[in-house]
Amino acid sequence: MGYEAIVLRRAARRLEDRRKERAAAQARREAEIYARLPRVAEIDRELKKTVFQIIAASLREGRDPTPSIQVIKDRNLSLQAERTRLLLDNGYGADALDGQPVCPHCNDTGWVGARMCTCLKQLCAQEQIRELSKLLDLGEQSFETFSMDYYSDQPWPGEALSPRENMEFIFDMCSNYARKFGRFKVRNLFLSGPPGLGKTFLSACIARSVSEKGFSVVYDTAVNIFARFEEQKFARDRQDVEEARDETKRYLGCDLLILDDLGSELTTPFVQSALYTLVNARLMANQQTVISSNLSMEQVRQRYTPQIASRLEGEYRVLPFYGEDIRLQRKKDL
Repeated sequence: MGYEAIVLRRAARRLEDRRKERAAAQARREAEIYARLPRVAEIDRELKKTVFQIIAASLREGRDPTPSIQVIKDRNLSLQAERTRLLLDNGYGADALDGQPVCPHCNDTGWVGARMCTCLKQLCAQEQIRELSKLLDLGEQSFETFSMDYYSDQPWPGEALSPRENMEFIFDMCSNYARKFGRFKVRNLFLSGPPGLGKTFLSACIARSVSEKGFSVVYDTAVNIFARFEEQKFARDRQDVEEARDETKRYLGCDLLILDDLGSELTTPFVQSALYTLVNARLMANQQTVISSNLSMEQVRQRYTPQIASRLEGEYRVLPFYGEDIRLQRKKDL
């Protein structure tokens, strides 16, 4: 489990900016207090000197430094008490000059030992959602805002469940998949059905929820993904090749890949090979994938190789969407 390098860099940069802003604010507060209360400035200068006095006393030869150190400590405590009294009497907090970090757990470093602190994880999650939003609309899309209103409770031809009953099952499956990501019995999902039935919306809900839990999530369309694989193999410009290689590493290495609109790409022998590599590599690495497609599983068998179809049927939970196109329903309501 981990974030992509670009996400971690952006989050770390924000943490550093926040640390600089806090330091600048602390410097302004200190200047204000010192200008208003010159005695506090004098006390702080004297307190800094006591550190060197203690060190000098402890290094002095030929005598026990303990009495000298105790005198200095007593003087230090007296100065601190005077400083606190001056701050409180003039409307400041006792810790107004102490520069408390925003996060007391890591002192705004982002790390507690070798473990990433919660504050940096939160920034990483925000940056990852921002990255996902470049291709996937994550505005108000969440499981909490999903509506069943556009799914009929009337029987649907050829199906045992009504569109609403079917969608209630799909919604429960997707929400549990996201909520229990990595622990849920189902590892991979194949969202199948005509356009306008909520596949992309639920993909966005899964992406948001899993990302917020600290997992790396990559979303992209089938057309873009296979174009990147093709660039990596055939591009002549070195920079284009390296960029394509970085992208394909993201697809292969992330905790969750959401591949949208499978079947919209031109199905060449190269694309067949790239899809097999992608699906098989992620299965072998025990990494999870969500695929959405307008194709039924029967159409998948007709369009792709038997090896691809076998892995999708055997290793993915197929969730068939059906009902009336939500976009068309909304258009009628206008």
